[in-house]
Amino acid sequence: MIHVILPAFNESRNLPAQLGRLETLQRKHGLTMAVWIVDDGSTDGTSETAKRSASNLDLRILWHDQNKGLGRALLTGIQNVCAVADFDDVAVVMDADDTHDPEIIPRMALAIDAGEDIVIMSRFVNGGDDSSAPPFRRLLSRGAGFLLRTFGPYEDVHDFSSGYRAYRVSILRQALLGYSDQLIQEAGFACMVELLLKLSVFSPRVREVPLYLRYDRKCGPSKLRIFRTVLQYLQLIIRYRTDERFLRQPRELEG
Repeated sequence: MIHVILPAFNESRNLPAQLGRLETLQRKHGLTMAVWIVDDGSTDGTSETAKRSASNLDLRILWHDQNKGLGRALLTGIQNVCAVADFDDVAVVMDADDTHDPEIIPRMALAIDAGEDIVIMSRFVNGGDDSSAPPFRRLLSRGAGFLLRTFGPYEDVHDFSSGYRAYRVSILRQALLGYSDQLIQEAGFACMVELLLKLSVFSPRVREVPLYLRYDRKCGPSKLRIFRTVLQYLQLIIRYRTDERFLRQPRELEG
């Protein structure tokens, strides 16, 4: 089964199109799929819009009473999926702003079935494209990739900050067993880098698949805070390199 996690904060303008694409995908490929909306304290009727827009999806809505940030929303989604999913199910994390095309999900799931633990939709491998994104945001993503390839655990990964990934549920469960609520502590966009760094202790098999980012489909301004995110990336790299408490030793997982 494929579990799609959509952290969402004030995404009522973007969700109808995103959920419509997911419905089309499910019908076209005959997928067994659950869509988890993590409504992170939205004030624009995000959850109500999702319910009206997804009559043919197995839609599961999780709420935060107040906005806690992308990291906490992602953790809430992971925890709830891992509580009900089978070990070899696939958890796909996507942005809820319609910039990520669901059509690639079957390819990601096939890669997990073939033995990968993490599949990253990458803007920076052959076939990837992020030309529709703002220039400074593109520069930030490339700079983060260079630093993390140089000082981090993944020499062959190019896109560390991509918010579009697939995970084998078993590796997420093992990570929750080791880290518990501290699996994701970053509140903002740096949570994607943090999660990848912390999963490195499990020696995951990682594959990158080209992503054509559709930033031109996004309604509304970006929620990314550039300078804050740059600082968070640098802090994560320093902690990874110097703080023994940042990473946890793997624990045995039964089942």
